[in-house]
Amino acid sequence: MSETKYTEDHEWIRVEGDVGTVGITDYAQGQLGDIVFVELPDVGKELDQGDEACVIDSVKAAAEVYAPVGGEIVETNDSVTDKPGVVNEDAMGEGWFFKIKIADPAELDDLMDEEAYKAFVEGLA
Repeated sequence: MSETKYTEDHEWIRVEGDVGTVGITDYAQGQLGDIVFVELPDVGKELDQGDEACVIDSVKAAAEVYAPVGGEIVETNDSVTDKPGVVNEDAMGEGWFFKIKIADPAELDDLMDEEAYKAFVEGLA
């Protein structure tokens, strides 16, 4: 069973076993507008929780994507570099950025569940 957690920087991580799939939320892609470029991390790169993992350029701004947990990058989604618009179309699905082997599962406790994230976003309006 997978579990999805969220950060205050609008990243999501869907955890299956000891690997998490990471992307940005639908709210984040909506705020950025049309995404035109995504720079992904290298497979094998080690990140600490909160480290900059990749960069997104949109018609409105450039934004960083931070690692919701620490670990090693084990896979990247090359389709978002070829077609960055997929992030706008399916941010919580096909528009994922990378998979990370989670170094410390306890770091997931620092993140919000879906209900808490929805309340967080509503508080931004």
